[in-house]
Amino acid sequence: MEEKPLGLRERTRQMVKAEITDAAKRLFVERGFEATTIDDIAAAVGMSQRSVFRYFASKEEIILGKLGLVVDDALAVLRARPADESLWTSLRHVVDALVSVSATASEREFVEPIQRLVFESEPLLAGYVQKLQRVQDAVVDVVMERAQGRGEPYEVGDPAPRALTAAMFGCLVAAQFSWLASGAEGTLGEAVDRAVATISPAV
Repeated sequence: MEEKPLGLRERTRQMVKAEITDAAKRLFVERGFEATTIDDIAAAVGMSQRSVFRYFASKEEIILGKLGLVVDDALAVLRARPADESLWTSLRHVVDALVSVSATASEREFVEPIQRLVFESEPLLAGYVQKLQRVQDAVVDVVMERAQGRGEPYEVGDPAPRALTAAMFGCLVAAQFSWLASGAEGTLGEAVDRAVATISPAV
């Protein structure tokens, strides 16, 4: 099923959100998250504070909002995996889809400093973990749907789909912590590979 092309209004909205996000990230990296105000961000993009709030509810949302935007892509990856593939392997591809966003040319410059801001700020980290939990919940729903579609539904109360999903997402978070602790040595994707490798034999 082909996606409908975005209308002009929505394309314009996405462009403005991207402009605000880029300006905010630069200010966060230069000045720090707490020291940067919405007024600072508004001034950087030639807007009023009220205009910025039309696109983002808070400073936190500017940093963390992107995660919500990639949920559909991650779920599409899961739905496209072969029906007979092991769940662990399918989940690995879901995490790859999440990590690949930070590997794009437009994001690469900010990956390490922004993730460091998130992981060193209790409010931001709490918000990130909360959003990541929502992604996990959505993934579990699709895992259950796929099992039902294969004629192999999970029994009510079976912890397997949620436990395996949580383990894979735990590898993602562990990789982020270790990658930042190493001074961002190598790529985040490589750090995820190492984290998953420590769990895969048991799985």
